[in-house]
Order: sequence, then C-alpha cells, then structure tokens
Amino acid sequence: MIKFKVVVAGAKNVGKTSLIRRYATGKFDKSTLSTIGVDFETKKIVVDDTEILLNIWDFAGEKKFRLLLPSYVSGASGALMLYDITNKESLSDLYDWIKVISSVPNSPHTKLLLEAKVDLEEQREITTEDAQKLFDQHKFQGEIIKTSAKTGENIEHAFEMLGREILKNSLKRCPNCDNLYPKELKFCQYCGSKTQ
Repeated sequence: MIKFKVVVAGAKNVGKTSLIRRYATGKFDKSTLSTIGVDFETKKIVVDDTEILLNIWDFAGEKKFRLLLPSYVSGASGALMLYDITNKESLSDLYDWIKVISSVPNSPHTKLLLEAKVDLEEQREITTEDAQKLFDQHKFQGEIIKTSAKTGENIEHAFEMLGREILKNSLKRCPNCDNLYPKELKFCQYCGSKTQ
C-alpha cells in the first residue's frame, strides 16, 4: 500500500472539516466545531487498482494559525483548496493560502480546487468566472469540483481524483518489476534496478 500525505486548506468556515468527516465517515454533522490548529484523518482508497492510504491534514482557517501551516505542509503530495460559494471573501482568501503552501520547499505538486456548499446555490456570491480565474492562474489540476458535505455530492470523486492525480504526478512504474515508486528516485525501491 502506498501512503500519501494530503492537506486541506481554505478560509475559516468554508467546510473543510465537514468535507473530511463526510469522506471519512459518510456522515454530515451540522454542529461541527471550528478546528483549532490541525486535525487529522486517514482513509484507504483504491485508485486504478492501486491501494492508497491518504493521511489527510485539516488546517484551521483562522489567520493566526497560518504560521503553523508551512511545517505541516512539508512532505505533502497533494492539496485540496476550498472556497465557500456563499462567501466572496473565501475565494480571495485562497490567494494567501496558495502563497503559504507554495512557499514550502517540496510543496505539493498536485492541487485541486473545490467549491464547497453547492447545496446553497441560491446564496451563491462567487461567480464561475472569478473561480476559473484563480484556477487558471495557479495551475490547479483537473477542473473545479462542486462539492457539498451536506448532501455528499462529489466528495468521493474529489478524493479519488486527488489520489489519481498524485499517482500520475508522483510515481512511475518500474520497467523491470512493474511496481510503482517515487519519480525522484534513481533506483526502484522494490527490485533495486537503476531507472534513470
């Protein structure tokens, strides 16, 4: 089994913890409390016949906790960046999050952009054009994924897509033993054959 560290970032109250809990437990709790500092979940998934264990790090959205972020982001293979469609500030706040995450050496190669709370479409404050501008500017993978922790819409899809993109961006297959191993290694960690 391959293990990947992933981080979930975004402004306070965008629904990061609800999204992670919905994914990990299949349940939605409307009385979820704000995260203080960092929270953590793990979940096994199978992506294209490859078993993956995701170590999911949930960061508090408050500005005072951002000083902690760089040390926790280090070593992460992927990031889910969320904004709340009912809160215009949450999209502009992502520019700060992206800057913090990008400043970390070996920052995640794989970043997905998620719209949260799409079940509240009638309260939408963020236009598709504004979100697409951020998406294009910062070279997110795939497409903007519309999610709802309340209804469960696209939650599984978002994490599966993240796993698939991480596999594509982080690993390669050994021509000798056919196992996947990290791209940056010069030798396959399974059979020891030289790969570069």
